[in-house]
Amino acid sequence: QVQLVESGGASVQAGGSLRLSCAASGYGYSRNCMGWFRQAPGKEREGVAAIYGSGSSTAYADSVKGRFTISQDNAKKRIYLQMDSLKPEDTAMYYCAAARLGGACRPLLSTAYSYWGQGTQVAVSS
Repeated sequence: QVQLVESGGASVQAGGSLRLSCAASGYGYSRNCMGWFRQAPGKEREGVAAIYGSGSSTAYADSVKGRFTISQDNAKKRIYLQMDSLKPEDTAMYYCAAARLGGACRPLLSTAYSYWGQGTQVAVSS
């Protein structure tokens, strides 16, 4: 059974930084296709960042490029999301996701991911 557990969410002021962490366990997920998504109240879930291709490739939503950085530690089976220069519009529940082992990777497409964590809340105040 695959389990993804996020941590690191908090309330911060605009301009601040947070580092989200996702711990993965179980068999069946692809470490070569993992990502972070977010969902704000009343809005659809959107892809924020993804890491794929054995960690050699990354993808970011335009809204976070230059501010967020995704990284992976395969030895620890974790991925991270470093978020800098946070804005109030970054406020959302952030989810870690992983594609199914052997499946195709569509980095920022939520329907391409089979496994999801419970989420960690990020709140940015102005």
